[in-house]
Amino acid sequence: MPYTPILATLGYLLSPDGRQVLLIRRNRRRDDPHFGKCNGLGGKLEAGEDVIAGLRREVREESGLECDDVRLRGTVSWPGFGPRGEDWFGFIFLVPRWHGTPRDATDEGDLIWHPVDRLLELPLWEGDRFFLPMVFDPAHPQFHGVMPYRDGKPVSWSYSVVSG
Repeated sequence: MPYTPILATLGYLLSPDGRQVLLIRRNRRRDDPHFGKCNGLGGKLEAGEDVIAGLRREVREESGLECDDVRLRGTVSWPGFGPRGEDWFGFIFLVPRWHGTPRDATDEGDLIWHPVDRLLELPLWEGDRFFLPMVFDPAHPQFHGVMPYRDGKPVSWSYSVVSG
């Protein structure tokens, strides 16, 4: 059976000093599968859109900010992640430079700066805890992982890295 996931971007915008990251706290719609969780900025790619353009559009729509520098840190395949078991495939970016004034909130939730070194203390998707340390570790090579989900929980995590 062919693998036809929903393609998405997920971006983590750093503060100018690199110590904080802008996250969305999904707290506006109770029917949101992400309700109560903190997440990076991003969303589904649109037809005819490359992943960088998709990331920039999503960041602009959600935060009002423009990305000046984007760095692909990895990809994650999430078979079964969607609320009805849909497969997702995400391109994970770090955004160290941007310009503009961030909004306080979106229709989906509040935008809040959080210390990078305390991310794992936040209410996150359980699976995010596996790859987030790699996103923010400049010494870690680019990663490409797969994290199958069942009933809203990750069942395994494996990844390969790009060296050199």
